[in-house]
Amino acid sequence: MCHLNNRLAIPRGHPRPTQLPAEFHNYVEVWEIIDSRLPGYVYLELRYLLTKCSDDDNYNAVECDRGQYLSHATYSDGADIHGPAVLSPSPDESLLSTDTLACVHCLSWPPQAADWPTGHRNYGWPDSATLDRVVSDGCDVVGVAHRQCKQHEWMGKLQWRLSFSRAEIVLINSWMPVQQIVYHMLRYFMKNTKQLTDCADNSGAGTLSNYHIKTLML
Repeated sequence: MCHLNNRLAIPRGHPRPTQLPAEFHNYVEVWEIIDSRLPGYVYLELRYLLTKCSDDDNYNAVECDRGQYLSHATYSDGADIHGPAVLSPSPDESLLSTDTLACVHCLSWPPQAADWPTGHRNYGWPDSATLDRVVSDGCDVVGVAHRQCKQHEWMGKLQWRLSFSRAEIVLINSWMPVQQIVYHMLRYFMKNTKQLTDCADNSGAGTLSNYHIKTLML
């Protein structure tokens, strides 16, 4: 996953940013996250144009007219698409090809997941320090429409999905040894049980993948 340093997402109604991490450009577009009717899927509406001041490193903001939405179609025109990612073939046969996923970073934990940090947890995992780190990392918004909307004239290009890949990495790295063992046992069992991964009509419906195992563990 990679995000441009001149684009930033903020939750709807969030105050305009005045300071940003050093990784961001001197000129930054700020896109507001707008809910769609489908949980986890959103639109990005342009709200501010930020310009960094040379004297104090703060950003001045110009408010934008409403109704300008970010399209992710330009990221994938003429490219080899793997889900929301773009396949980048290796220029050298000795190197691996890569999947590049363009995203817009949000520095804040989104209200769509506001109940997650305070939810009840058995066995004390994750601990408070891990929770704090997950929330402080924010989230990302990736350019992919819901399967019901992909063929729609404008929703297929303008709909984005909230991504918590940063949170998943932190959580997986905090697993206790027994959690790691269970995860690898589930993957091994799934890999060696063809009825779970094969599909008679080749549609892929009803099959299990590593994604399902990871989600179950998390």
